Amino acid sequence: MQHKIRLETLGPQGPAMALAIEACVHCGFCLPACPTYRELGEEMDSPRGRIFLMKSALEGELTVDETLPYIDRCLGCLGCVTACPSGVRYGDLITSYRAHVEPRRKRPAMHRVRRALIRETLTDPDRFRAAARLGRLSRPFARLAPADLRPMLALVPATLPAAQPLPVVIPAEGTRRARVAMIAGCVQQALAPEINAATLRVLAKNGVEVLIPQGQGCCGALLMHQGEQERARAQARVILRVFPRDVDAVITNAAGCGSALHEYPLLFADQPEEEDAQRLAALAMDASVLLAKLGLIPPPALERPMKVAYHDACHLAHAQGVTAEPRQLLRAVPGLTLVEINEGEICCGSAGTYNIEQPEIAGRLGERKAVNIARTGAEAVIAGNIGCMVQIRTHLQALGGPLPVYHTMELLDRAYSRR
Repeated sequence: MQHKIRLETLGPQGPAMALAIEACVHCGFCLPACPTYRELGEEMDSPRGRIFLMKSALEGELTVDETLPYIDRCLGCLGCVTACPSGVRYGDLITSYRAHVEPRRKRPAMHRVRRALIRETLTDPDRFRAAARLGRLSRPFARLAPADLRPMLALVPATLPAAQPLPVVIPAEGTRRARVAMIAGCVQQALAPEINAATLRVLAKNGVEVLIPQGQGCCGALLMHQGEQERARAQARVILRVFPRDVDAVITNAAGCGSALHEYPLLFADQPEEEDAQRLAALAMDASVLLAKLGLIPPPALERPMKVAYHDACHLAHAQGVTAEPRQLLRAVPGLTLVEINEGEICCGSAGTYNIEQPEIAGRLGERKAVNIARTGAEAVIAGNIGCMVQIRTHLQALGGPLPVYHTMELLDRAYSRR
């Protein structure tokens, strides 16, 4: 292998970074698939441009600081991975590069404050609820807040639903067809606990026994994609410790969590937990994939016909390659008509914490997504990720044409209960 990148300086992720860089032939197929290239029209804000920048920095031809504005503007949506004919593992590269440069960069004070707030609140439902209450009290003074913190205040929900404690075991209804363990999620538990409740009811209805390991905490997704590698590992080690392996699958119902579990082998490369991470990643799957594999028990017809638009969450469609299964499940609901969204493969702008850290670009992408959804004439929107749901709901409301936004499992649950 011929390259000038000094792998010994990059740690265990170095080979994965070098392979991704060398696989890129700069063909340009990634350009129309990249949201920032579409919005900004700059070569360095495209995947192949960023690959060039990262390669140059790793070879010492550019400083890390010269690459950061373009790297920071990457959503990490991985639309480029789906479009790439050469199989470039861009996700391995961007995640590893961010982990490599984070200890070497100097962030302004308010950037550090913002990241600390993200780290301490979004990864814990109880702290998130407390922070949301404080944020609502601070809203009248939002104009006085530092500019870096205003996007966070703007996203504080007006209300939060009551907490719904999760049981340890949810038995299957009828004959047991599978036994799984489920990631409970972080912000989703605070913003929309009904998603987990609906997921558990749908799985039970389909003969799936669900275990919810206690003390699991955050899976590490947010910190992993922010370059906070050691903190992400600490969170992921808890998941590795408390989740059983004698199950048929480890289930997620949030695209970001599912994607993170599949990245554990890279996160733990050359670590003592590497084999354990590989075993967990092999078990990980979205709830929609499990139900499609088992064969959905047909729900009754909806009380009235409904036309819905399905939104592909990036970390479900591009990172995990899951596009057919949610559609298959939705099409099995009598009375439901599924319509596609123009530019459906393009990110909505949520992308973890992107709408906090890059609010202008995220806002443009959110508006673009909302306009395309409104043009479908759908009566509701379905998605498989809480971040996408919040972003889409916000921008549909801003258009003045709010639509209900449901998780895939919520819609199936409504069908089974004939709501």
